[in-house]
Amino acid sequence: MTRAPQKRRLETRARLLEVAAAIVQEQGYSGLRVEDVVARACVAKGTLFSHFKDKDGLLAVLIGEEVTRLLDGMEAGGTPSDVAALTARLAPHLDYVAQDRVIFDLLLRYSGTTAAEPDEVVAASFIRQVTLLTGWLQTLQAAGKARQDQPPELLAEGIQGFLNHVLGVWFCAEHANDASPAQALAPYLQAWLQPPG
Repeated sequence: MTRAPQKRRLETRARLLEVAAAIVQEQGYSGLRVEDVVARACVAKGTLFSHFKDKDGLLAVLIGEEVTRLLDGMEAGGTPSDVAALTARLAPHLDYVAQDRVIFDLLLRYSGTTAAEPDEVVAASFIRQVTLLTGWLQTLQAAGKARQDQPPELLAEGIQGFLNHVLGVWFCAEHANDASPAQALAPYLQAWLQPPG
């Protein structure tokens, strides 16, 4: 008899996520309000808060799922052939995060990189991205397409830092230079990864 309440709880959580995703689709992440989610899902606020710590916790789940999907796509493409291809492979992730400052803020806060409020899925996606970049960089180093004077793990963490920097500037500068985030990232990666020559 304990299965029915557990099943109902899982169904409620799934419904809350489905409704929240629909609202985000309509209004963006910044437009998500707890009141709208609970009204559409026909539940009380307390029900939402029994599943998610707060609105940001709900958003972290939605954002974590999308980042996981993007990482799956990056991984499925195999190892990029050079630094330009690596930059292009990162473009969908950059474009996703650049669409709404809420995404950027939550990823930073919940990634563990700021050690404020780590979220398991978001933190795992950061680790997965660095691991993926490390593997690519090992291959690029072996092919002479990336600098070999530093370990690939360090270079991968540097790329993660450049991603955060480019996105931070993107939001602070209000897209004044009209370059996409990937275009803004390209010179950093060229300078960071270029083999001496």
